[in-house]
This record gives sequence, C-alpha cells and structure tokens, in this order.
Amino acid sequence: MPALTDFEAFRDIAKKVNNWGRWGADDELGTLNLITRQAVRDAVATVRTGRRFSLALPLQQQGVQTGMIPGRVNPLHTMVALNWEMFGPGAIATSDDVVTLGLQAATHWDGLGHVSHGNRIYNNRPANTAVTAHEGALHSGVEKAGPVLGRGVLLDVARARGLRRLPPGHLVTTQDLDAAQELARTEVRAGDIVLVRTGQVQLYLGGDRDGYGYPSPGLSLRTPEWFHAHDVAAVANDTLTFEIFPPEIDGLYLPVHALDLVEMGMMQGQNWNLEELAEDCAQDGRYAFLLSAPPEPFTGGVGSPVVPVAVK
Repeated sequence: MPALTDFEAFRDIAKKVNNWGRWGADDELGTLNLITRQAVRDAVATVRTGRRFSLALPLQQQGVQTGMIPGRVNPLHTMVALNWEMFGPGAIATSDDVVTLGLQAATHWDGLGHVSHGNRIYNNRPANTAVTAHEGALHSGVEKAGPVLGRGVLLDVARARGLRRLPPGHLVTTQDLDAAQELARTEVRAGDIVLVRTGQVQLYLGGDRDGYGYPSPGLSLRTPEWFHAHDVAAVANDTLTFEIFPPEIDGLYLPVHALDLVEMGMMQGQNWNLEELAEDCAQDGRYAFLLSAPPEPFTGGVGSPVVPVAVK
C-alpha cells in the first residue's frame, strides 16, 4: 500500500479524531463534556498544600503580539476618570479605566469557532452561518464553555528531554508526550486538562518578543490522535502558535488547530506561563493538580483571555 501524502495524512487523522455527534447533534461544548462531576471531585482531591500558581502573562502594551496577525492588538489601557469627585468637592473620588485588546492577545483559550476548514466548524456546522460579522460565534461561542475547572496534568516535554527549553524547530511528537507522561508518573485520563511545556515562553519573559513567536517549537500533526485516545478535555501550552511554526508541512498552515478545534471539539490554549509550576512539579514530583481556567464569557467570542490558576 503506498504511503499517504501529507494532505492525505491530515484527512486520515481528521477521520480518526472526529467527535461530531458524539454528544448529540446540538452539542456546543465538545470535549469539555468529559469534565464530569466525578472528574472535578478527583481534581479537588489532588490539592494537598494549597500552593497556587498563576499561569497567565501580564496584560500589557508590550505583550506577545508583534503585528504578525493584524488586529490582534496587545492591551491598550486608558484612564477615563482620575480621582474624580463625582459627588462634589471633598467627596469620595473614583478612578476608572478601559482596555481595548484582542481576545487572544496574551494568555488565552481558542474557542471552537476560532478555526474552520471545509466551511465547517465543530459538530458539522457551516462556518459561514455559525460565525457572523455582527454576532460572532452563534454556535460554540466561548461564553458557552462555562466554568472550566478540572484536573490539570503538566507534560514537561523539555524536562523529559533533558533540556531547559526545546530548540526552535523541535516538533513535539506523541513520543515526546509519552516521555513527559512517564516523567510525571501520572497517567493522563479522561477529562484531564493537559499542559504541554516547551520552555519557549522563556524567550518572551527574557525580553525577546520576536524570538518567542518565530521560529517556535510546537505540537505535531499526530498529537491530536494522542489527545483523542486519552479523552483529554482541553490542551494548552507555552507558545504563541500552539503548533510548530513554520509549519510541519509546507503549505498546510494550522492543521493541529483544525484537528483539535474543528474535528475533535477540543479547546486549546496558548501563551501560558508554565515555568514556576514546572519547577515546583520537578521539586515535589507531583505533576497533577487542580486547575481553574474559565474563559471570560464574551458572548459570541471565538477566543478569550484567561488567568489559569493551578492549585497543589
């Protein structure tokens, strides 16, 4: 039998990981359905010390966006009231501010309407009617994700490979995920939220905004099969593009986005700062924790800022 071409391989994987109809024709949550009440109880049981780790980058003008994606602006922060004595001189004064930002500007979730292919979004809905200019995502809007909270598992691929940070061209494979799971001595199970550490965010934290975004290590075309086989609820990592960039296959951009978001119905997160959490996991040997990461409920949003908190 002849080997599959790159594009045939993409289509073959899409068939294998497809979840359309798995939770009914009207479903808009996708793999978040896997975070059951029992999964939440199991997540709470991982907490022993109460140590908390914020996994969010600061929302600031010098953020991770460098203009590669037009319109995805870093936060523009403006004061609209400054010590305003709104009830008269000598009264209690108030200060107010506003922010303009791309919903995927910094640490964020990609919602299920963020990507389409073949004019379809998750659960076989036509993209041109499911996402509109005036109302955004009419189906699977990010506000419908609800309170995303469950058992988080850190897969520290960089550490599993004996590296502080993966090199820019490193393609994170299913073998890498297996090695990181072995390092964690924790079996990824149904309903888990998996965090994949490459160490790439160190570049941004060190002031190299351009180097952080390009070139970048990232997830490979076959990793969605791994997440599907383990019934993972959501995946996030510490890179700008999530998957390897430049792309693994010439001319095929964002195939992992399409497999995760469209075929599987699995939210994915980017620009998560996993450094402090990874150090703590390496010290105490515990790579599973309670993870709270609800998206901001922007109605019709195809993405959302998030301040993920891991509790150990």
